[in-house]
Amino acid sequence: MVHKMSPAINLDSAFAKAIGFTSDKFAPPSYLWKSGKTVYISLIGSVAQGRGDFSRLLANLQEHGFKVKVPTPSNRMRSILEKKGFTRTVEVVRGEGCDVWVKAIQ
Repeated sequence: MVHKMSPAINLDSAFAKAIGFTSDKFAPPSYLWKSGKTVYISLIGSVAQGRGDFSRLLANLQEHGFKVKVPTPSNRMRSILEKKGFTRTVEVVRGEGCDVWVKAIQ
């Protein structure tokens, strides 16, 4: 399935603030993408690891009714996603097939 992506969700934008994607928690150049009711986590880095900021971001996205997807995660991120109940799928993103880890709305 090919998805049309909206512009990047940048740190500290109005939507980012509503979901807790702020520069006090996540380091530049972190950004997300939104497509309908799905948010793609394309690049993300924590300001301070181990505080639960990523877990709160996931919870906030789900509270706002979004499915969360992470295309081609690093090995470290893949380990985190597995622990959080994400499942691996393959999708066409930006014209290329890639691994996409998915967390459906609960």
